[in-house]
Amino acid sequence: MHPLIKSCGRDIRVQGRLLRIACLDADKYQFVDDPEPVLDGLRKCGTRVDLFTFMQKLPETAPKFRYPMEPDNLAVLAVSTFDHWWTKQVDAKTRNMVRKAEKKGVVVREVAFDDALVKGIWEIYNETPVRQGKPNSHYGKDIRTVYAEEATFPESSVFIGAYFNDSLIGFARLVQDGTGTQAGMMNIVSMVCHRDKAPTNALVAHAVRCCADWGIPYLVYAGFTYGKKQQDTLADFKRNNGFQQIDLPRYYVPLTPLGSLAFRLGLHHKLADRLPEPVAAKLRDLRKSWYNRKFSVRNERLFEG
Repeated sequence: MHPLIKSCGRDIRVQGRLLRIACLDADKYQFVDDPEPVLDGLRKCGTRVDLFTFMQKLPETAPKFRYPMEPDNLAVLAVSTFDHWWTKQVDAKTRNMVRKAEKKGVVVREVAFDDALVKGIWEIYNETPVRQGKPNSHYGKDIRTVYAEEATFPESSVFIGAYFNDSLIGFARLVQDGTGTQAGMMNIVSMVCHRDKAPTNALVAHAVRCCADWGIPYLVYAGFTYGKKQQDTLADFKRNNGFQQIDLPRYYVPLTPLGSLAFRLGLHHKLADRLPEPVAAKLRDLRKSWYNRKFSVRNERLFEG
């Protein structure tokens, strides 16, 4: 886990060794309304930070601040009522997947954060070493580590569990932004061996119902696109469930000369994000094949509809 520092009462995560980039620990889930106090705190904190980055929150898509910025995006579902989502925002295929989960015996409900939930999450994380053609970052973690990671942001987190025969086969974690504007799915993971029961579809449907009941107008499913990558099965799944790409400003505020130089040269981006998409796509395919062979993982489709 990356080290955390405090600034203006906010938890800030710092990443990198040569170039040190900071952001909110709950970046994309919680937001900075007034960045100047946070920036002032970072300048005085005693820890070198070269760049501070933050995203502007929904629904304001036009830039509000004069800091250097680049476009970023979220996968956003505008929520009014569950019935509107069910009848207007998704198609018959997606509705059938949600019905399929119910017919197969999947029960979805909000669940308290306790040892039983953590044990179920730990079992889900350790089911397979590869997900979506790349190493599963949670695979091999011990149960204490899983507990510590899932225990963050307790005041704003709600857990939803998908159960089959009283066993947890999938879960989602909603993190509210503190203003009642959005709830972001910080986690949504289901067991590959139960994909025939469409638990992920059922979890999304319950998350929509929760936002409608709470009066939260936006449900967010992380980013819609990443770097130059425009199309994959996860993006298709989000689109099928009514999520749309919303572009928002992401600000990069240099706090040191190195931060200013790095931003001008584009060094704040990963090397993979700077590759031409045809080259990056070929490398992703090679990576997927290599990991599937290494771990003898079948080419599973994790998302249904």
